[in-house]
Amino acid sequence: MSPRKEVFSSANVVEPPSINGLGRNVSPELQDREATVDNSLRPTSLAEFVGQEDLKSHLYIVLEAAKRRGQAADHFLFAGPPGLGKTSLASIVAHEMGTGFRITSGPALIRGGDLAAILTSLHSGDVLFIDEIHRLSTAVAEILYPAMEDYKLDIVIGEGPTARSIRLDLPEFTLVGATTRTGMITGPLRDRFGFVARLDYYKVDELQEIVERSGRILGVRTDKAGAREIASRSRGTPRLANRLLRRVRDYVEVKADGNITQTTAREGLEVFGVDELGLDKVDRAILDTLCRTFAGRPVGLSTLAVSVGEQPETIEDVYEPFLMQSGLLVRTSRGRVPGPMAWRHLGLEPPTTTVTLFSE
Repeated sequence: MSPRKEVFSSANVVEPPSINGLGRNVSPELQDREATVDNSLRPTSLAEFVGQEDLKSHLYIVLEAAKRRGQAADHFLFAGPPGLGKTSLASIVAHEMGTGFRITSGPALIRGGDLAAILTSLHSGDVLFIDEIHRLSTAVAEILYPAMEDYKLDIVIGEGPTARSIRLDLPEFTLVGATTRTGMITGPLRDRFGFVARLDYYKVDELQEIVERSGRILGVRTDKAGAREIASRSRGTPRLANRLLRRVRDYVEVKADGNITQTTAREGLEVFGVDELGLDKVDRAILDTLCRTFAGRPVGLSTLAVSVGEQPETIEDVYEPFLMQSGLLVRTSRGRVPGPMAWRHLGLEPPTTTVTLFSE
């Protein structure tokens, strides 16, 4: 049967920082339209999900075993940089199990009562997805311990000497947590997840397949060369691939004949400031700060964030992972320094004096 999807209000969802196409100062109406398009492009089953082959095979075994036993699936923790499909996989878990799907986020659960209200409203087998689960407060996380392990909810009634604790039974449910910072999750909470997986960046071939699929859904004519051009500039991230596809679609509808080819894709991406490596304005500002402003000397995270006008958490979670994997940035015990590729990409000569690197 089709899963029963119940989603909390948008006030409970914290928007991730956006790059390559949509800035922060976007009207709520446009954000809602973009979110609707994003949802239409999400895969709804493991068969439709492209990439992460090992993870998919493991997930299939766990879900199939749970269905054959007639039990709720074990709890899942998905880790990795933003945009790799953690939310999509959580939705797929609910779809494959044929159960309800509830969404919230760590920052939205301020008090223990917020989480208790959600848990008591779940039905048997439902999937509860908590995005940014590493940002749960200690008080809220402690409520999850017995809920995940024993399907029990401990509630304290009253205050002071008259306070007493009662334990409520909860229906069996599956908790799916998503995090960009596994190390910030407390040990007791992490140990209660039966399945922990990290999502990796996608290969260009996988992203090309995603772009071609999304193009068919959006009704935009995209040839293989055009899809590959978009995929090669998508930083290994499906969310960005779909976002860039939509921007190129806008470009070809206004400036070309409506068809996405290698030429029109390249032209459209250049208009929107996405270069051949998939770097946008902020990426290049980071590299420019490291190479030109500080001449390759180590730079602290806070100083780097102020220099480019971003929050330190955004730099660390959104931009750095791809820059590091691409060899453009190196994190050391003394700060951030540019990698050899950064100098070449900016067309600069590295300084003659060598900076000693001590990796973190």
